[in-house]
Amino acid sequence: MLADTPRRPDSPRRRSRGAHAAPAEPLSIKPPEWLAKAPVRIGVQTAVLGSLVAVTGTYAAQAKTVTIDYNGDVRTVDAYGTSVAEILKSQHITPGRADVVTPAVDADAKDGSVIVVRTMRTVDLEIDGEVTQMETTAGTVGELLALIGERGRGAVASASRSEPLGREPIRVSTMKTVHVSVDGKTLPVKSTQPTVGGMLAEAGIVLKDKDVASVPLGAAAVDGMVVMISRDASSRTTVTETIPFETQTIEDPELLEGEEIVQTAGVAGEARVKYAITELGGAIVEKKVLNREVISEPVTQVVAVGTMRISDAQADPDAARALGKSMAAARGWTGEEWTCLEALWTRESGWRWNADNPSSSAYGIPQALPGSKMATAGSDWLTNPATQIAWGLEYIAGRYGNPCGAWAHSESVGWY
Repeated sequence: MLADTPRRPDSPRRRSRGAHAAPAEPLSIKPPEWLAKAPVRIGVQTAVLGSLVAVTGTYAAQAKTVTIDYNGDVRTVDAYGTSVAEILKSQHITPGRADVVTPAVDADAKDGSVIVVRTMRTVDLEIDGEVTQMETTAGTVGELLALIGERGRGAVASASRSEPLGREPIRVSTMKTVHVSVDGKTLPVKSTQPTVGGMLAEAGIVLKDKDVASVPLGAAAVDGMVVMISRDASSRTTVTETIPFETQTIEDPELLEGEEIVQTAGVAGEARVKYAITELGGAIVEKKVLNREVISEPVTQVVAVGTMRISDAQADPDAARALGKSMAAARGWTGEEWTCLEALWTRESGWRWNADNPSSSAYGIPQALPGSKMATAGSDWLTNPATQIAWGLEYIAGRYGNPCGAWAHSESVGWY
């Protein structure tokens, strides 16, 4: 800023043309320390220079009236010097290396000339909501916008273009094109408004209470953005929906480990639901429940999971023997053949489905070796007597032809 010494109306500042006339007092300018100590220094300088002029007659040739534009603050001053640097020095202005001086500091100073000084500074700049810092020698807001380039053309700033740059941040809203799809048409809306709502309002696009925009109205407007406007596309519908059932698991010590039985089957429920639906561009963007009526409650599914170890399970040899007799008869193995089969498996397992031979890993009523072979007859081979018997009868038929052949081999060598 420049601190000019006020003039009295009845004594205007004049410059003498005489060789012995004292020069006019230099102008006080800030910042930097432009004549910060001018009253004392100028008095001394004037006395000394006056004496020198009286002796040499050279001062009049070097005294000049110039206009100094310091960061947009313009003043006309009486100064002394032959170069621009000397003129500025006489006004206590010392440009830095990054500062811009026009004409150059080493150029000859001419009477009546204009010297422009732009000091390098950091300006807080916000462009379309994006905050940044910019190093610049611009003196005014307009000069700063010019430095932005193409984006600065037609832009609107938070301060007048002629206003000198100060410490306050400069907010700039550039010219943007937003494509608005509304009422079956796409409109290219050009504006410097910073928000979507501002651009729509400036373009005369009015949204009613139930109209919906694809972008919040308070969102920052961005060049090239597409905004879709849906005109009151709300509707109401009632549908019947399924209520899924829950599953509850309970432990059953009477079931073998890993075995599961559904004690209560799950049944899904039903509900009648009324929705308010809002669409945008044919797509549902909001679905709000207005009312929900339960027609039938879901039934929880109860699953019993066994915890009993196989070694602790109680086998029923008599029931297994009766089942074996029936299944053997279905193959035609009755009478003597049944007698052989009964004797064979009584020796092998005592007709217990959980008979386990720890030394050979043979398992089950037929003592399959290993027990997992019986998986070919069923996945429940570990606990189901029927599956074990079915596998054992098939094994005897394939290897020995009939139970008596298997019994004879067992009698001979001790295994079958």
